[in-house]
Amino acid sequence: MVDVRVKELLRFDPETSDKEFMKAIRETIRHVCKPCWEIKYCPYGPFVEEFPLMPLTSSEVKEEFPGLDPEDYPKEIPEEVAIMACDVFGHVCPVFFVSEEFTETSETRRRGRFIPTFVKMRVARRDENTCQICSKHLKDNEIEFDHIIPVSKGGSSEEQNVQVTCYKCNRDKRDRVEL
Repeated sequence: MVDVRVKELLRFDPETSDKEFMKAIRETIRHVCKPCWEIKYCPYGPFVEEFPLMPLTSSEVKEEFPGLDPEDYPKEIPEEVAIMACDVFGHVCPVFFVSEEFTETSETRRRGRFIPTFVKMRVARRDENTCQICSKHLKDNEIEFDHIIPVSKGGSSEEQNVQVTCYKCNRDKRDRVEL
C-alpha cells in the first residue's frame, strides 16, 4: 500500500487508488529522463528549495533520527517513486512534475559521443585539418574529433561543439572544458 503522504508529495489526490497511482507513476517514468542521469549534475540546483524532498522511511528515521516518531513517516517508498529523487540533492526532480511525453524523452535528451560523418567532414573542412589546440597541421589519418564541451558535461555532437585535434592534445584535454 502506497502511503498517503507519498501521494500528496507527488501532487496526487490522497484518495487515488494505489493501482491508479502506480500506473500514472510508471507512465511518467517511462518517458522521462532526469537531467542528472545524462549530465551527471543537477541543473535545477539553484531552485532546489522549490521542490519537495523525498520523505525518509520509518526504518531510516529509526536508524538516523531516534528522537523522531517513525509512525509519522511512510513504511516504504515504491522503487518507481524512489527513483524520482534527485541523485545530487534528494529533492523530487521537477522534470516529473512538468514532463510531457512529446517533450521529455530519453531519446531527445540523449547526447551520444557518436559524431555523424557529415559533421566530421564539415568540421575537418572548417578547421582546415589543423589541431585547434596546438595548431599542428594533420594528415587525414591523424585527425581526431574532440567535443569542446565534453559529452559528460552536457555537450552535444553538433558541429559547433566539435573541433579537430591531434592525438596528444585530445588525450591531454580529456573531459575538461577549455573555453
